Amino acid sequence: MSDYRRNYNGRTFFFTVVTERRRPILTTDTARHHLRQAIRTVHRKHPFEIVAIVLLPDHLHTVWTLPRNDVDYSRRWRLIKMYFTKAWLQEGNADVTPSTSRQSRGEQAIWQRRFYEHTCRDEEDLKRCIDYIHANPLKHGLVNRVADWPWSSFHRFVQAGEYTLEWGRTISWDNDEFSDFE
Repeated sequence: MSDYRRNYNGRTFFFTVVTERRRPILTTDTARHHLRQAIRTVHRKHPFEIVAIVLLPDHLHTVWTLPRNDVDYSRRWRLIKMYFTKAWLQEGNADVTPSTSRQSRGEQAIWQRRFYEHTCRDEEDLKRCIDYIHANPLKHGLVNRVADWPWSSFHRFVQAGEYTLEWGRTISWDNDEFSDFE
């Protein structure tokens, strides 16, 4: 049995979810479509608010706020991964060769089994998580400006006046607390 703990106190959470063996599939048209559909399907039965999100080739970061009476984010992620995987494979896309452990459980190899979760403790912590999400494409060297990455809620935040288009150019993310969960 795994020796990890999930925190279900609070209602707003930061997540990192990674593809198996860091396959760079998530920003393809097909993957984005299937991920969007999986999220919508799960959201209908198990509501949550996506506060912020960024989609990178091999992982995503997001902040969710969950209803007061239902903070079971593990179920939501399990279902999102399941719906995505089913649609991905039905369309003829391949997974990587599953490990012996995955094969014995009948699992596919699209997503890493686990995900990273951090409970946002207060408004300052929430802002730090959202800033991290939006700066992530810049941090990974995928763009020269945060505004140039198309798969991010950054653009929604700019429209709301939370950021300028030039935000993030001078931010350094060296030695940040989330770097081990990329």
